[in-house]
Amino acid sequence: MPKTPSNKLFNLVKSLSGSEKRYFKIFVNGQGDKDNKYLQLFDAIDEQEAFDDEALMSIVYGGEPVQSRKYSELKAYLYGLILKSLQAYDEKSSVGHRLKSMLQGVRVLFRRSLFDDCKDHLAKARKLAYRYEQFNAALEALEWEKKIAYAETDIDFLDKELGRIAGEEKEVQGQLGVISAYRNIFLTMLVSIRKHTVIRREEQKRVLSEAMRSPLLQDYTLASSHTARVIYHRIYSLYYFASSDQQGFYRKNQELIALMESEPHMLQEDVSEYISALSNLIRSCGEMGLLEEMEENLEKLYRVAPRSLDDELKVHRQYYQAKLSLCMLKGAFEEGARILNRHLKERRRFEQSLFESHTFYYIYFYITFGAGEYSRALDFLNQWLSLPSTVERQDLQSLSRILNLMVHYELGNFELLESLIRSTYRFLKKRNELDDMERKTISLIKKLVEAPSKKMLKEDFKSFREQFEGLSQQAGTPRLYTNAVVAWFESKIEGRSFPEIIQEEFRRQFQKA
Repeated sequence: MPKTPSNKLFNLVKSLSGSEKRYFKIFVNGQGDKDNKYLQLFDAIDEQEAFDDEALMSIVYGGEPVQSRKYSELKAYLYGLILKSLQAYDEKSSVGHRLKSMLQGVRVLFRRSLFDDCKDHLAKARKLAYRYEQFNAALEALEWEKKIAYAETDIDFLDKELGRIAGEEKEVQGQLGVISAYRNIFLTMLVSIRKHTVIRREEQKRVLSEAMRSPLLQDYTLASSHTARVIYHRIYSLYYFASSDQQGFYRKNQELIALMESEPHMLQEDVSEYISALSNLIRSCGEMGLLEEMEENLEKLYRVAPRSLDDELKVHRQYYQAKLSLCMLKGAFEEGARILNRHLKERRRFEQSLFESHTFYYIYFYITFGAGEYSRALDFLNQWLSLPSTVERQDLQSLSRILNLMVHYELGNFELLESLIRSTYRFLKKRNELDDMERKTISLIKKLVEAPSKKMLKEDFKSFREQFEGLSQQAGTPRLYTNAVVAWFESKIEGRSFPEIIQEEFRRQFQKA
């Protein structure tokens, strides 16, 4: 039996949902195998927070000497057994697996010449395949109809039904072709958006414009299946997003959600696209200031029943990113701190590295900083600063150095600040990232430390704020990132709290007098 790398087995066990783990226990108990060492290994892996192969071996064998080959075979056996249980689990919950099982049943019956039973199975399979738009399974079912008629030499059936079967095959193949064409357009646009940065904006515009000229996007009636219509709307949603058309992005995601919810049985099979559409709608609501609708859709997202661990992760990440960002926008930092603690507790069931990003650490820092938990904010910031510089956006990497100066100011580390200001200046200059905005930011922090007259600071801050407001109007500049720095300076100069400044700005922008 081949060796199974321990980390792969560990990752597989950790990927299981609670119901999948329970099903595995039931599945193995039905195998009649009295050797329970693989169950001991399964439970040991399930309880481990971090992978430790030596500890696992000790738990299973109790410190007794054991050949590495024997242990490797045990791990390989457990890995294979888990896969078998997952296949059986999916057959009970997934239409795709149910159809595959039904068509395999047709093959078994066919080999035993039980043709009437084959036909009964095929009738059920065809009905299920069309209902859930499993067109490849429908094609296979149509092929079996011909095989069975030929095996029975049923000339009357072929004479009567062959035209119908050929017509259905042509229609199904056409549906598959349309879906494939739509998906290729969507993926082409997605690659272009991710690949071409602002520097190559013109190339991105060319690719998007060429894709949108496809005849499939000029006539909605060509999207003749629910699956095709979903991808059609996703293409337009992506296009409006890339074009910074907030109204179009919002409207198209509303239409997409309504379309998906019109076929609830399809959502029961796969909610991945629905999660993405809801996340986009939430984002568009935030950009347009439709905060009540944003809150409503956030709660809808949180209530989505995931169909896989990946779905569960997407819901968790998208919900908490948007929920915490909304707290940041409103200046509701005490509420944000409570939500953050809930997020940190719930995220333990996922891989830690999935949250080690500049974006997440920025949110963690902002919430705790706004709540006045400066030591905790510094801890999150230090984790952020330790990330590889190539992981994500350069603007956030630069911002983290500015925020570092702000939090040390709040902690009263004024002696340390002098050297931090110099090192921040050198860091940004060395990376050719020190533009006029960063230079003025560092200069203003330095003046705060030196405590000049309030009048001088106010004059400097007035010029600084005007430039920052001009920057925030530029496409692609995140409002929250610029507001954080401006609001903090304003709080220091006017002698008011940081949350108070944020809340005041929120009321000015989003609430009617």
